[in-house]
Amino acid sequence: MTLPKLSTPTYELELPSTDEKIKYRPFLVKEEKILMMAMENGESSAITQAVKDIVSECTFGKTNISKLPMFDTEYLFLNIRAKSVGEVSKLKILCPDDKETYADIEVDLTKVQVQVDEEHTNKIEFTDSMGMIMTYPTIDSFKNTGIANITAANMLEVIGSCILQIYEDKGEKVYDPKDQTKKELQEFLEQLNTQQFKSVQKFFDTMPKLKHEIEVKNPKTKKKSKVTLNGLNDFFE
Repeated sequence: MTLPKLSTPTYELELPSTDEKIKYRPFLVKEEKILMMAMENGESSAITQAVKDIVSECTFGKTNISKLPMFDTEYLFLNIRAKSVGEVSKLKILCPDDKETYADIEVDLTKVQVQVDEEHTNKIEFTDSMGMIMTYPTIDSFKNTGIANITAANMLEVIGSCILQIYEDKGEKVYDPKDQTKKELQEFLEQLNTQQFKSVQKFFDTMPKLKHEIEVKNPKTKKKSKVTLNGLNDFFE
């Protein structure tokens, strides 16, 4: 006799980048097992792949995770996790006032949103006539280093993967990164001066991200402080 199948609730949310409506379901035991195995493995690449697989499965395979901006993927995973395990995440937060005491905090994941800095722009001007148009990193940008983890080792590679076009002569001449090798893009970025490179870093510092401000009360000093959680990693222990 065939065993009965359990029904799974379906939810809907809007992607922060496009307002496209996406249907999703909570993850099941089989997907939770994938995540637990990846966490036990401890490898950043394994955890990143697990998140990618779970989001893909829980959106019924209709969402191309490889093409979504990283903040969309993080937002999807956060909501999937909230519907699967619970809408409250319990964290231990280091108190800013003494930088040695940890406070137990509960965060309502349903209130966490993707926020955009007012100074954010995807157009980076190096000179009056030359610059770059950027796109956002995807989860594949961090497959070897962990979710949204930009390091000195992978910085130029991540930046290179986010260049939509390079232009000069005020846009009269446009270069498509797809026509360049990784080495050529890296050599282009390496010739930037400090100020020009800071403008590239600003794009990443101000781009949309999961962000939520919480109040932390130091259990020792009783002092209250504001702490901002940024990115998926900050919302889970």
